[in-house]
Amino acid sequence: MLVSELMEQLELTAFSLPEPDREISGGYAGDLLSWVMGRAEEDQAWITIMSNMNIVAVAALSGVSAVILSEGVKPDAGVAVRALAQGINLLGSEKATFALCAELSALLQP
Repeated sequence: MLVSELMEQLELTAFSLPEPDREISGGYAGDLLSWVMGRAEEDQAWITIMSNMNIVAVAALSGVSAVILSEGVKPDAGVAVRALAQGINLLGSEKATFALCAELSALLQP
């Protein structure tokens, strides 16, 4: 599934969308950045409530296809600009993290 398709299916808001045609192969949910760096895999969608500048660096290091801010969280000042500059898709949802994870999982099932 492409990031653009996921946005439509989950009704996500784009804060930064430099690579809408990036493939999503799975998902990861977590808020402890060091944990995410060691466990999120390339091409996954990362769901988090973290909204500071460090999420851009973690997304770049881990190679995730998109960062999705859940629970109605908005990125801190300058984060969307940095994400765009770094080629990171940064999206948002009003949905609870658990619900968003369940929906993502259902969409990606064969």
